[in-house]
Amino acid sequence: MNETLKRAISGTVYVAIMWFGSSFSDLSRLILFSIITLISSYEMWKLRKGKSISFHFFYVWMLMLSVFLKLEILLFIFILTWTFDTFAYLFGKKFGKQKIMPSISPKKSWEGFIGGFVSTIVASLILFKINFFSEYVSLFLLVIIGLILPFTATLGDFLESYFKRQAGVKDSGNFIPGHGGMLDRMDAFMITIPIIYILTILIK
Repeated sequence: MNETLKRAISGTVYVAIMWFGSSFSDLSRLILFSIITLISSYEMWKLRKGKSISFHFFYVWMLMLSVFLKLEILLFIFILTWTFDTFAYLFGKKFGKQKIMPSISPKKSWEGFIGGFVSTIVASLILFKINFFSEYVSLFLLVIIGLILPFTATLGDFLESYFKRQAGVKDSGNFIPGHGGMLDRMDAFMITIPIIYILTILIK
Protein backbone atom coordinates (compact mmCIF):
# COMPACT_ATOMS: atom_id res chain seq x y z
CA MET A 1 0.00 0.00 0.00
CA ASN A 2 1.19 3.50 -0.85
CA GLU A 3 2.77 5.12 2.23
CA THR A 4 0.74 8.34 1.91
CA LEU A 5 -2.50 6.35 1.59
CA LYS A 6 -1.52 4.23 4.60
CA ARG A 7 -0.89 7.35 6.68
CA ALA A 8 -4.18 8.89 5.57
CA ILE A 9 -6.23 5.80 6.42
CA SER A 10 -4.59 5.12 9.78
CA GLY A 11 -4.72 8.83 10.64
CA THR A 12 -8.44 8.97 9.88
CA VAL A 13 -9.10 5.87 11.99
CA TYR A 14 -7.05 7.36 14.85
CA VAL A 15 -9.00 10.64 14.78
CA ALA A 16 -12.33 8.78 14.63
CA ILE A 17 -11.43 6.57 17.61
CA MET A 18 -10.21 9.54 19.65
CA TRP A 19 -13.34 11.57 18.89
CA PHE A 20 -15.87 8.77 19.36
CA GLY A 21 -14.14 7.27 22.40
CA SER A 22 -13.96 10.64 24.14
CA SER A 23 -17.51 11.78 23.37
CA PHE A 24 -19.60 8.59 23.54
CA SER A 25 -19.68 8.40 27.35
CA ASP A 26 -17.61 9.03 30.47
CA LEU A 27 -16.84 5.31 30.63
CA SER A 28 -15.65 5.15 27.02
CA ARG A 29 -13.38 8.13 27.65
CA LEU A 30 -11.92 6.47 30.75
CA ILE A 31 -11.33 3.23 28.82
CA LEU A 32 -9.83 5.05 25.83
CA PHE A 33 -7.33 7.08 27.83
CA SER A 34 -6.47 4.15 30.08
CA ILE A 35 -5.52 2.11 27.00
CA ILE A 36 -3.62 5.04 25.45
CA THR A 37 -1.74 5.68 28.70
CA LEU A 38 -0.79 2.01 29.14
CA ILE A 39 0.49 1.73 25.55
CA SER A 40 2.37 5.02 25.89
CA SER A 41 3.89 3.86 29.20
CA TYR A 42 5.15 0.68 27.53
CA GLU A 43 6.67 2.67 24.66
CA MET A 44 8.29 5.07 27.12
CA TRP A 45 9.68 2.11 29.07
CA LYS A 46 11.28 0.84 25.85
CA LEU A 47 12.73 4.26 25.06
CA ARG A 48 14.15 4.61 28.56
CA LYS A 49 15.29 1.00 29.05
CA GLY A 50 18.29 1.03 31.35
CA LYS A 51 17.83 4.73 32.16
CA SER A 52 15.99 6.73 34.84
CA ILE A 53 12.25 6.66 34.18
CA SER A 54 10.32 8.07 37.18
CA PHE A 55 9.66 11.50 35.63
CA HIS A 56 8.88 9.97 32.27
CA PHE A 57 6.07 7.77 33.63
CA PHE A 58 4.66 10.76 35.50
CA TYR A 59 4.80 12.74 32.24
CA VAL A 60 2.86 10.03 30.36
CA TRP A 61 0.26 9.52 33.09
CA MET A 62 -0.68 13.19 32.94
CA LEU A 63 -2.81 12.11 29.97
CA MET A 64 -5.33 10.69 32.46
CA LEU A 65 -6.27 14.26 33.42
CA SER A 66 -8.29 14.17 30.19
CA VAL A 67 -10.93 12.24 32.11
CA PHE A 68 -11.50 15.26 34.38
CA LEU A 69 -11.72 17.90 31.64
CA LYS A 70 -15.07 19.08 30.33
CA LEU A 71 -15.84 17.11 27.18
CA GLU A 72 -16.20 20.34 25.19
CA ILE A 73 -12.74 21.51 26.25
CA LEU A 74 -11.17 18.14 25.44
CA LEU A 75 -12.72 18.13 21.95
CA PHE A 76 -11.59 21.74 21.53
CA ILE A 77 -8.04 20.64 22.41
CA PHE A 78 -8.26 17.87 19.82
CA ILE A 79 -9.42 20.22 17.07
CA LEU A 80 -6.83 22.89 17.81
CA THR A 81 -3.97 20.40 18.20
CA TRP A 82 -4.76 18.72 14.89
CA THR A 83 -5.18 22.16 13.28
CA PHE A 84 -1.81 23.30 14.62
CA ASP A 85 -0.01 20.10 13.60
CA THR A 86 -1.50 20.13 10.10
CA PHE A 87 -0.78 23.77 9.30
CA ALA A 88 2.62 23.78 10.99
CA TYR A 89 3.54 20.85 8.74
CA LEU A 90 2.15 22.52 5.59
CA PHE A 91 3.74 25.92 6.25
CA GLY A 92 6.98 24.30 7.33
CA LYS A 93 7.15 22.17 4.22
CA LYS A 94 6.43 25.14 1.94
CA PHE A 95 8.33 27.96 3.66
CA GLY A 96 10.44 26.40 6.42
CA LYS A 97 14.03 27.63 6.49
CA GLN A 98 14.78 28.77 10.03
CA LYS A 99 14.99 25.63 12.17
CA ILE A 100 13.95 25.84 15.82
CA MET A 101 16.09 23.07 17.33
CA PRO A 102 17.62 21.06 14.46
CA SER A 103 19.70 18.87 16.77
CA ILE A 104 16.50 17.46 18.31
CA SER A 105 13.83 17.83 15.62
CA PRO A 106 15.41 18.81 12.28
CA LYS A 107 12.12 19.34 10.42
CA LYS A 108 10.55 21.85 12.84
CA SER A 109 10.88 25.44 11.62
CA TRP A 110 9.86 28.86 12.89
CA GLU A 111 7.90 29.44 9.69
CA GLY A 112 5.92 26.27 10.32
CA PHE A 113 5.31 27.23 13.94
CA ILE A 114 4.06 30.70 13.00
CA GLY A 115 1.77 29.28 10.31
CA GLY A 116 0.39 26.74 12.77
CA PHE A 117 0.03 29.37 15.51
CA VAL A 118 -1.99 31.78 13.34
CA SER A 119 -4.15 28.93 12.02
CA THR A 120 -4.87 27.78 15.57
CA ILE A 121 -6.04 31.25 16.64
CA VAL A 122 -8.23 31.55 13.55
CA ALA A 123 -9.71 28.09 14.21
CA SER A 124 -10.52 28.96 17.84
CA LEU A 125 -12.30 32.17 16.79
CA ILE A 126 -14.24 30.36 14.05
CA LEU A 127 -15.39 27.69 16.51
CA PHE A 128 -16.60 30.39 18.86
CA LYS A 129 -18.26 32.35 16.06
CA ILE A 130 -20.30 29.35 14.89
CA ASN A 131 -21.25 28.67 18.51
CA PHE A 132 -19.57 25.25 18.43
CA PHE A 133 -18.44 25.40 22.05
CA SER A 134 -19.36 28.90 23.23
CA GLU A 135 -22.45 27.63 25.05
CA TYR A 136 -20.16 25.69 27.40
CA VAL A 137 -16.82 27.53 27.27
CA SER A 138 -16.15 31.28 27.52
CA LEU A 139 -14.50 33.19 24.69
CA PHE A 140 -11.72 34.24 27.08
CA LEU A 141 -10.83 30.63 27.88
CA LEU A 142 -11.01 29.59 24.21
CA VAL A 143 -8.64 32.39 23.19
CA ILE A 144 -6.23 31.61 26.05
CA ILE A 145 -6.19 27.94 25.03
CA GLY A 146 -5.65 28.95 21.40
CA LEU A 147 -2.70 31.14 22.38
CA ILE A 148 -1.05 28.60 24.68
CA LEU A 149 -1.67 25.34 22.81
CA PRO A 150 0.86 25.88 19.97
CA PHE A 151 3.62 26.31 22.56
CA THR A 152 2.62 23.34 24.72
CA ALA A 153 2.10 21.11 21.66
CA THR A 154 5.53 22.06 20.28
CA LEU A 155 7.20 21.54 23.67
CA GLY A 156 5.62 18.10 23.96
CA ASP A 157 6.83 17.20 20.48
CA PHE A 158 10.38 18.35 21.20
CA LEU A 159 10.47 16.52 24.51
CA GLU A 160 9.44 13.23 22.94
CA SER A 161 11.90 13.80 20.06
CA TYR A 162 14.62 14.29 22.67
CA PHE A 163 13.74 10.97 24.33
CA LYS A 164 13.86 9.25 20.93
CA ARG A 165 17.23 10.84 20.16
CA GLN A 166 18.58 9.52 23.44
CA ALA A 167 17.26 6.06 22.58
CA GLY A 168 18.62 6.28 19.02
CA VAL A 169 15.28 5.52 17.34
CA LYS A 170 13.13 7.31 14.76
CA ASP A 171 9.73 6.35 16.22
CA SER A 172 8.54 5.31 19.66
CA GLY A 173 6.95 2.18 18.13
CA ASN A 174 4.88 0.96 15.20
CA PHE A 175 1.43 0.84 16.77
CA ILE A 176 -0.15 3.19 14.19
CA PRO A 177 0.78 2.26 10.59
CA GLY A 178 2.60 5.07 8.85
CA HIS A 179 2.68 7.22 11.98
CA GLY A 180 4.87 5.30 14.43
CA GLY A 181 3.97 4.63 18.03
CA MET A 182 1.26 5.91 20.33
CA LEU A 183 3.70 8.38 21.89
CA ASP A 184 4.39 9.81 18.44
CA ARG A 185 0.68 10.64 18.09
CA MET A 186 0.12 11.78 21.68
CA ASP A 187 3.27 13.84 22.28
CA ALA A 188 1.49 17.15 21.57
CA PHE A 189 -1.06 16.37 24.28
CA MET A 190 1.42 15.41 27.02
CA ILE A 191 2.10 19.01 28.09
CA THR A 192 -1.10 20.55 26.71
CA ILE A 193 -3.58 18.52 28.75
CA PRO A 194 -2.14 19.17 32.25
CA ILE A 195 -1.57 22.87 31.48
CA ILE A 196 -5.12 23.36 30.21
CA TYR A 197 -6.51 21.31 33.09
CA ILE A 198 -4.86 23.80 35.47
CA LEU A 199 -6.18 26.73 33.43
CA THR A 200 -9.75 25.44 33.65
CA ILE A 201 -9.43 25.43 37.44
CA LEU A 202 -7.99 28.97 37.53
CA ILE A 203 -10.37 30.43 34.92
CA LYS A 204 -14.00 29.81 35.76
